[in-house]
Amino acid sequence: MTGTSRNVAVRSLAAASLVAFAALLGGCWTTKVYREPGASSEAPSKPRPGVTTTVRRGDTLFSIASRNGVRQQDLAAWNGIAAPYTIYPGQKLRLYPAGKGGSTAATRPSTTTTTTTKPAATTPAAPAPAPKPAAPAASDIRWRWPADGELIGRYVAGEPTKQGVDIAGASGAPVRAAADGVVVYSGSGLVGYGELIIIKHNEQWLSAYGHNRNRLVNEGQLVRSGQQIAEMGRSGAPREMLHFEVRYNGKPVDPLIYLPKR
Repeated sequence: MTGTSRNVAVRSLAAASLVAFAALLGGCWTTKVYREPGASSEAPSKPRPGVTTTVRRGDTLFSIASRNGVRQQDLAAWNGIAAPYTIYPGQKLRLYPAGKGGSTAATRPSTTTTTTTKPAATTPAAPAPAPKPAAPAASDIRWRWPADGELIGRYVAGEPTKQGVDIAGASGAPVRAAADGVVVYSGSGLVGYGELIIIKHNEQWLSAYGHNRNRLVNEGQLVRSGQQIAEMGRSGAPREMLHFEVRYNGKPVDPLIYLPKR
């Protein structure tokens, strides 16, 4: 091949390559357009009535929109947020337009200031008055003093050793039944009472006579008011005396309420 022929061949090959490259550009080249985040030509987002989301630290409006499958423009419009789309951690955003399951535009969470008010000084309440003691039970029994002598001990409510009255006297002085009844106990088996007699007057009332020197009646014996039932002594006591109790339904009461005035 001569030099001239070679030059023609090279020029022909270059022209063919240029035509082929041009054809390739025309059929295969695609222009890619980069859009601003959130600026999409897609159809408007599908609202989710009643659903909200809370802004977390580091969130942007675009990241929230992407996370929830909506467009940034729609999310901003639904919540009344204008450019540059400033949002705050803790802020609640609607995923639906106002009027479709929620209130109006979202707002920045308000800061609540708590004011502590020192309570006003108050006057200490007066102590509650002590409860009044229960009224003594009424008795239709005609009580009489069980012995003559000086009253040396009185009844004290709640005091185990003062559940009746103590009447001083001489050894062997008569001890009498305070009312009609039946002897239900005659013995010395109760500690602290010495020689003791108990008389039952009815279903509610009893009387007891302690520290006797000698017991003159037995259990089951009927006695009359004023009848001698024992001799005064000091069994279980530091001196000669009668310890006398009156009991209502088993509980001691003050004998002086029921005995006649001296």
